[in-house]
Amino acid sequence: MIKENQDLDEVTIRFAGDSGDGMQLTGTQFTHTTALFGNDLSTFPDYPAEIRAPQGTVPGVSGFQIHFGSKPIYNPGDFSDVLVVMNAAALKANIRNLKKGGLIIANIEGFDVKNLRLAKVAQNPLEDDSLNDYQVIKVDITDLTTECLKDSGLTTKEIERCKNMFVLGLLYWLYHRPTEATIRRLRAQFASKPHIAEANIQVLKAGWNYGETTEVFTTQYTVQPAKMRAGTYRNIMGNPATSYGLIAGATKANLPLFYGSYPITPASDILHELSKYKNFNVKTFQAEDEIAAVTASIGAAYGGALAITGSSGPGIALKAEALGLAFMIELPLVVVNVQRGGPSTGMPTKTEQADLLQALYGRNGEAPIPVVAPQTPSDCFNMAFEACRIAIEHMTPVFFLSDASLANGSEPWCFPDEKDLPQIKVAFAQHDPEKPFLPYQRNEKGVRPWAIPGTPQLEHRVGGLEKENETGNISYDPINHELMTQLRAKKVANIAHHIPLQHIEVGKDTGKILVLGWGGTYGAIKAATTELIAQNYDVAHAHLRYLNPFPLNLEEILRNFDTVLIPELNCGQLVKVIRDKYNINALAYNKIQGLPFTKAEIITEILRIIEPQ
Repeated sequence: MIKENQDLDEVTIRFAGDSGDGMQLTGTQFTHTTALFGNDLSTFPDYPAEIRAPQGTVPGVSGFQIHFGSKPIYNPGDFSDVLVVMNAAALKANIRNLKKGGLIIANIEGFDVKNLRLAKVAQNPLEDDSLNDYQVIKVDITDLTTECLKDSGLTTKEIERCKNMFVLGLLYWLYHRPTEATIRRLRAQFASKPHIAEANIQVLKAGWNYGETTEVFTTQYTVQPAKMRAGTYRNIMGNPATSYGLIAGATKANLPLFYGSYPITPASDILHELSKYKNFNVKTFQAEDEIAAVTASIGAAYGGALAITGSSGPGIALKAEALGLAFMIELPLVVVNVQRGGPSTGMPTKTEQADLLQALYGRNGEAPIPVVAPQTPSDCFNMAFEACRIAIEHMTPVFFLSDASLANGSEPWCFPDEKDLPQIKVAFAQHDPEKPFLPYQRNEKGVRPWAIPGTPQLEHRVGGLEKENETGNISYDPINHELMTQLRAKKVANIAHHIPLQHIEVGKDTGKILVLGWGGTYGAIKAATTELIAQNYDVAHAHLRYLNPFPLNLEEILRNFDTVLIPELNCGQLVKVIRDKYNINALAYNKIQGLPFTKAEIITEILRIIEPQ
């Protein structure tokens, strides 16, 4: 039959089902294909908090949302246009985020008596009038997959695992996505099991053909490629981007890279990714615990490597004493913290920004450490590189604060040419026969020399005890301790002269409201402020990537606005620092739900300030 075609500027799709239904893989494959097609996009993988939640229950629902379009896309979308649900629990967990009139594609088999009971749903919503506000298309995905593979020789369990490819093929047909890239990926992924690859490909094509031939679907949709700046693009997630930024930093510094880590969600993927790049002189060490990971990394820094240690909030807490040691010794060390919901184990698969004060102040004594934060998944590359530069050129530990939404989210990345990345200056100390070696004598930046063990005539003490100024000998002198404390703090504060000035992301340089953000709130804030500016509201957006020290012109920017609003996924941490440092009565807007801000939430809060009731 002839199908109608409709052009759209943007679409938000959410895939949802049990952890074993392959919805993350489905969403990821749809994202890769959409990126290759040329759309701008943003994604939000929503993992269940429990690793082995009971099948068919709401706590076990795994979701993946993608927002793509022919125009700039800043966030994963507030509400979905299409909701694909594999069972009743998935519908129950996600229906609140579907637009009225939106499309529901439901797997009939997931709404049987057993699934309804597990989801604690009294009546089958596919058979009553509870979904009258939506378009509902019921597809027996499980049965169609089984019929497609009835002669394949696969077991029932193996056939069951292929049903997500039927969903993917159907959505490819619905939005004019090509299947070739996914077919290549399947054959590469299952190169050792070609019968599994071909079964998945067969089901993928069956899903596409179902959309083409059935009378249930009468409309296809076209989302044209976005106009993007010239360059070579690939789809990138935050954790791989972080890994590549660290490798680039080591390469431009001409140093070996050492990554010491203990597995922890959501930072583990960085360890996995870096382990693939031994050809770039990358050494990865999966330690027995967090303390071993950071102290091994400090040893690597002492030996002349670009040393990295990575974790999430609970692991950073365990590393705190050793970070004080790295600060006292004044060695370069990049500390990756992929933040998650807390405290303690908290919500390991959910996002939060609650570790800023931990990064700024979470050590004994006076131990200020520079802090940088990426704002998008692709920006993880840039700021990981920056963290390496600052650590090496200023001989200090540096915090790199990512978060779960950035780590697992993705977007198109126009990756740079190697020649466009700045060289990172490394100057190892050398013996000067004309004068004695002073390991804590400082240059014009307040930075001590990096002396590698085994270099003739450069023997010196290291350790956590206070150093005598310049000589590095142990000192308990009170005046010396105060001097050294001030010198170390001054060195970190001086980094402000070696980072970019703060800029306004969108809006005017002066006005009524400045929305100041940091980290993964970038997309929601930019989408919200861009929309309000188009409606002639006097609002602007600035986003901090350097959180200690702040850019030199930040205070000037803040004082150019009547009101400063700071949205954060915590109880108000950056706002405390801004109020303390600049004596500005900034307003806090906080969310602590394990979920990112939506554009609508930011807009509502801005309008509440502009137009109080």
